[in-house]
Amino acid sequence: MANQPVMLITGASSGIGAATARAAAEQGYRLVLAARSEAKLSSLAEELGGADQVLTVQCDVQDSDDQKAMVDAALAKFGQIDAVFANAGRGGEPGGFSKADPEVWKDMILTNIYGVGLTLQHCLPALRESKGQLLLTGSAAGRVTIPGSMYSATKWAVSAIGYGVREELRGSGIRVTLIEPGMVDTPFFDEQPEHALKPEDVASAVMYAVSQPAHVDVNEILVRPTPAEK
Repeated sequence: MANQPVMLITGASSGIGAATARAAAEQGYRLVLAARSEAKLSSLAEELGGADQVLTVQCDVQDSDDQKAMVDAALAKFGQIDAVFANAGRGGEPGGFSKADPEVWKDMILTNIYGVGLTLQHCLPALRESKGQLLLTGSAAGRVTIPGSMYSATKWAVSAIGYGVREELRGSGIRVTLIEPGMVDTPFFDEQPEHALKPEDVASAVMYAVSQPAHVDVNEILVRPTPAEK
């Protein structure tokens, strides 16, 4: 069991996080699954091998103590962390910069930017030990200008975090990958998008990045749905 790699995933209870957990389990990973509600993780953990293979952790990524406890619990159970997928995030609401609820902005900024920073800070010592891999959920929205979108602004920030931490870690052996999906059919949206990727499509991109040999660092994967037929 000790030779099985360990992947930690934030925002693991649904959508991209849950799909990646399933894909990683199929590839032999032991898992640390974190979400605001640990209860939502229980059925997924049972599906993926139970307590021997999966650790579930209640973690609000905005809380530094929660994030430290998450890493401490992971190391206490498995002794190592080989890949970290900083995936927790949330969207905004209509209204643009003129009318959106600023409290929604605040929670989104703290989750999508500050929370990612905390995940990096608390997980990097373990990744330095394992010479592991760091993956961040960016977005196609972080590469284009979307009118009135604070969400897009937060994903531009995630891209900047990815670039910056890669330079900080240059020479450490840690690989850094930005996963940048277009629209994905997940609980992120109130209504099912008509034309979107599936969470499993994004999980496949994650697993492609982590499956590369140690000398290959996949910096970014931009994945969008194929345009609809006209």
